[in-house]
Order: sequence, then C-alpha cells, then structure tokens
Amino acid sequence: MQSADSRYLGAHLTAEGCNFALWSEAADAVELCLFNEVNGHLLETRFALAHRSGPIWHGYLAGVRAGQRYGFRVYGPWKPEHGQRFNAAKLLLDPYAHQLDGDLQYVPEIYGHVSSDALGTGDITIRDSRDSAGKIPYSVVTNHHPRSIHRLNTPWAKTVIYEAHVQGFTSMNHEIDESERGTYKGLGHPSTIAHLKKMGITALELLPIHFSITEPAIHQRGLRNYWGYNPIAFSAPHNAYAATNDPIAELQWSIDQLHTAGIEVILDVVYNHTGEGGVGGPTLSFRGIDNKGWYRHQSDDEYIDVTGCGNTVDSGHPHAVRHILDSLRWWSDVIGVDGFRFDLATALYRNNSASDSSLFSAIAADPTLRNLKLIAEPWDVTRYSLGDFDFPWREWNDHYRDSVRQFWLGDLQRGYGEGVADIASGISGSSDIFYYRGPTASINFITAHDGFTLNDLVSYEEKHNEQNLENNQDGGSSNRSWNVGVEGPTDDEGIATIRHWLQKSMLTTLALSSGVPMFSMGDEISRTQRGSNNAYSLPDSNTFGSGWALNWNLSAQEQDMLDSVSALVSIRSTYLADVTSEFFTGAIDLGTQRKDIAWFSLGGREMTDTHWSDGDKRSITVFFEAESNRGLLLLLNSSRSETVFTLPDEKWGETFRCIFDASHESASYEPVIASPSAKVRVAPHSAQVWLLSR
Repeated sequence: MQSADSRYLGAHLTAEGCNFALWSEAADAVELCLFNEVNGHLLETRFALAHRSGPIWHGYLAGVRAGQRYGFRVYGPWKPEHGQRFNAAKLLLDPYAHQLDGDLQYVPEIYGHVSSDALGTGDITIRDSRDSAGKIPYSVVTNHHPRSIHRLNTPWAKTVIYEAHVQGFTSMNHEIDESERGTYKGLGHPSTIAHLKKMGITALELLPIHFSITEPAIHQRGLRNYWGYNPIAFSAPHNAYAATNDPIAELQWSIDQLHTAGIEVILDVVYNHTGEGGVGGPTLSFRGIDNKGWYRHQSDDEYIDVTGCGNTVDSGHPHAVRHILDSLRWWSDVIGVDGFRFDLATALYRNNSASDSSLFSAIAADPTLRNLKLIAEPWDVTRYSLGDFDFPWREWNDHYRDSVRQFWLGDLQRGYGEGVADIASGISGSSDIFYYRGPTASINFITAHDGFTLNDLVSYEEKHNEQNLENNQDGGSSNRSWNVGVEGPTDDEGIATIRHWLQKSMLTTLALSSGVPMFSMGDEISRTQRGSNNAYSLPDSNTFGSGWALNWNLSAQEQDMLDSVSALVSIRSTYLADVTSEFFTGAIDLGTQRKDIAWFSLGGREMTDTHWSDGDKRSITVFFEAESNRGLLLLLNSSRSETVFTLPDEKWGETFRCIFDASHESASYEPVIASPSAKVRVAPHSAQVWLLSR
C-alpha cells in the first residue's frame, strides 16, 4: 500500500481510492482487511498498513469505493499481566467507522482469550487463535461530508426538551407506513412532528443511536439492550433503527424535517465506556487496537470501572480527546444534530473538577461544539457532581426531580414529607445549586428513561423488574413514588382520578418552573412500564415492548394528559420564557411595588420563616412577574383534602383568572374569574394556574 495522509483517522475516500489510518501506540503491525463477495463467498484480502507516523498506522489503496466492507487486524504482544491484549486472530472494527454491516454473533470466537462459551468463560490469560471474522460486524467505507445545516439556535430559556427512544416513539404509529415505524425515517414523519408541535416541544433528545450491542450475559437470558447505552462504534448510526440501507442519509433527512418544523435534535452520547465490557469481555475494537491506550487501568491487568459497565474510556488521553471531538463534530456537521447529552459525564474526567478536564476544555475551545447545546449527567457510579460544570454546560437536576416527587407524593408516615422549601428552590431555578450560571443551567425533569414513568410513579410503590430476569434485584429501591393505595392497575375510579390529577399537577410544576423542562416520552399520554424502573432490556418477542412503545390510540384520560401538556407549555412560552433566563431576585421593584417572585401561605399573605420551616406544610402559592405587566400564580395543593386558598391582594393584580386546573378536563375548561383576596377551592392532589392582570 502507498503512504496515506495520516492527519485523518478512519477511512477517507479520494477520487481514485481510499486513505486508511488507525491509531495504536503499542502495536507491532497493523493489517487492513477488505471483504468482498466472490462466487457467493465472502473473501478476505489483507494489506499491511506499513506506513507509520508516530502512533498512527496508515496507507492508501486505489480502487476502493463507498460501500467497501473492511476491518483491521492488529499485531502485538499478548501480555495480559501488563495490560497488552493484542490478538491478530480477531477482526477489529474501525473506531472511526460511520457505518457497520452485520450483527454480532454470540460465540466463543469473539473473545480474545480462550472461551468455552458465548459468555467468555475461560482463562483470560490465554490467547485464543480462532478467527472472529464473520462473527462481528464489518466496518463500511462511506462518503458523507459536512453539509449546510439549518441551525435554529433556540435560546435555552425558550427550550422545551422531549426525551425519546427512536424505536419506541413511532413503532405503533399507524399513520406511518409499517416499514418506517420505529425508524429514523419515522422521526421525520408529519404525524411525529405534529405530536411534538402540539406539545410545544422545541428539542427532541434521542436516547443513544450510535451502534450498540447487547451484553453477552443479557443476550444469554434471551433479552436485549433496548436503550442502547452499550456502544461499539461511537460515530455509526445503529442499523436496527434504519428503514433503508443508508441510515446516514435517512437520519439526515429526518433531522432536516425536524429543523424545518422548528425542532432541534439532541443526542444522548455514551463516550464513557464501550460494549467490550470488563477484561473478560469480547474483543471487538478498542481492546484489540490498544488496550492500555483506550481504557483506564487501576493495575496493568485490571480496569478502573466508574461506569458500572466493566470499563472506562481513558478520555484524558490526547488521542481519546481527539477521537471524541471528531465524533461530536461528525454528528454535528454531517448528521446535523444541535447538541449532546453526555451520559455519566463525570466519568469523562479524572480529577475532582470538571473544569480540569482536558476533554471539556477542548469542547469549550472548539468554535463549533461550544455553541451547541451541551448537557451533562453530573454523576457516575462513584462520583456525584451536580452544580460543578462550567458554562456553557447544562446539567440534569435530580435534586429538582426528588423535590417535586417529595412534595406531590411524599407521605409523612413513610418519613419523607419535608415541607415546601426544596420544591420552592426548584421552582425558582435552583440558585442554591447553580449560583451565577442562571436557571437555564438546570435541566428540570421528574422522570427520564431510567426509572418509573410518570404513570408508574403514581401507581407503584415498589419496583417490578422481574422481566429483566435478575430476581428484581436491579434498579433503585428509593423512588419517592406513591400508589394511592393500590399497587398497579385498578378499577377504582376514585384512585384513578387521584392518579390522573397527580400526573397533571406534577407536569404543571415542571412546565412552569424556572429552568429548562424535559418531558419523558409517553408521560404526556400516561405511558406505563408495568412497574419497571429499569426497563433497559426487553424480550426479543417484544412482549414487554408495549411499555416502551407509544400507544397512539388514546383513551379520554390519555387525551386529557396530552391536551394538558399542550396547554401548560403554551402558558410557559407565552408568559414565562423571557422572564426565566435570569434568577429571580425577590426584591421589590420601585415602579410596580411588587417582587418578581413571591410565596404565599393559605391566608394570602407572604410566607414567614415559620411557614418555611413547617415540615408538615403541603400547600404553597407562588407568584411570578410575567410578560406585559401581568403575573402568573401557581396554587399547589398536595394534601389529601380540598383546600381553601386566599388569593393575594390588589397589589399583585386587579383581575385574577384561573387558566388551568389539574382537576378539570383541559380541552373543555372554562376559565374562572375572581377578585383580589378571594377565597378559592383547590382539589386534593391538584394544581391551579392563575393569570393576574393589572
């Protein structure tokens, strides 16, 4: 092979051939392996990447075109005791591949060590000589380039996020052609976009779509990793979500459709670990390319695992920083996404502060990436760092999640009725956590893919993860949930009504809190996972899939939930979007003689220290200074009985109009007019929203 341009890693086409380059600091030799059909058989042809520039092995091969399947074989010492696990018998995926072909076969040959079964059982110190070609996917040469992207650049203060799974979102939508349901193509379908627009969503956040595999132990149980948090190719779209043979073009088309509709796209990315698992896991790419260079080690033969997935990518290494940045730019510049949510973001730096991270510093310095939407999940298995990330990062705020659940679902007899101070902090933007960064640093959520759905949060007190076949030992046991007296589904109309009001009241709190709201897929129509709070895996038959897939045939209550979300987000965008970009001060404006935010007791007077310290308090009224000399008033009653609230006096508004009541059907609700200082009744477990005019 001729020498290639070593500045570009991966496979890069030219007019007459292709440059191939691979990073491996400790390898002795690297072979490029091309795979072609010859007389019905797959023929492998090997070429030495004989040219080396530092740790980069490279070569140019004429005649290669887009669609060519390939892989690498990397030669070097097999010294597990020193962390070196080179095995040229194992075909390896290109870390820079943008498309893969084929599926992983769960057989002993995929392991670098001698294994007696599909789980990797055996002596991990003995190198296996069996060829893995044909047992793992092939890398595919592609020819996609950076393109013009219609950037919406929606301000954070006006952003409303919807977290969704590509497959589950549209797989049961009968308005979409059957061949396109549950696919990238389905994301761009008019009915999908109409659903998002009805809710007022401005950003679709997708669970991981990079090529992922199911862990061998989970596959052995007849299950699959449905969520996709187990990547083996950071920059290749997952083929199972594609309706066509070109997942890249299909994904680009759907993103363009979403952009045209005013909806940004955020990707949940997993750069903290790979699907190769622990040292006894399969050798598919990174481990065989340069085990010590790619993974963090606590000893030569043992990984540091802060992800709970067996390994941790050494993202402090310069080549890993480069790789992750190249991947982010590919998703941004070629695919067209508008931002990223970083799974277990604290695993991506070694020291105690995110500001010391070489990766995050590189992202902040990148002229493209720093202007995208960047969201951190601020914890991993060993570290919790909520509030520690610098601008321009935003963070998932689980403290907000817990405070909302505690207020609406907390039971004093079960020991976590904690008054109203925490929820007040969350509603006003969590300034105690994010300080100078402003309320938009907080991604507010009540539910997400991990944990109970909103429906299950009010239907189950205990987790029910039996479908994962782990004896219900997986998933968290502390959920701050309440089943309203009956575990699971019930025909009791009284219980069903309370559950319905609770869901709407929590969504009211989410939609109208200062910060960036994130809705979880299906909560707008009361999706259930049948009590599972760890629904990462599903049987291949998809018998449990009805929990993940949206049922688009809505009951009356489900339609009311959808209408309620639509109404609440409309209220937010109309009256609050422009006043929640900065923290409220609570100071009196000399012109209006009103505060920009104020808290009232049931008697209609501003709360005192006694009210704030009352751990039994189950109601609160909050006033926001809103647009056009108006005010917005939230009346929140989490008690088990109807409660009389006294509205504030005429200083706060001359006319009071109730524009949303969680205890009434949203679509047919007729606003109620009241006078200042009037007494109004709020149903139990319910919220009301009042518009104040002056």
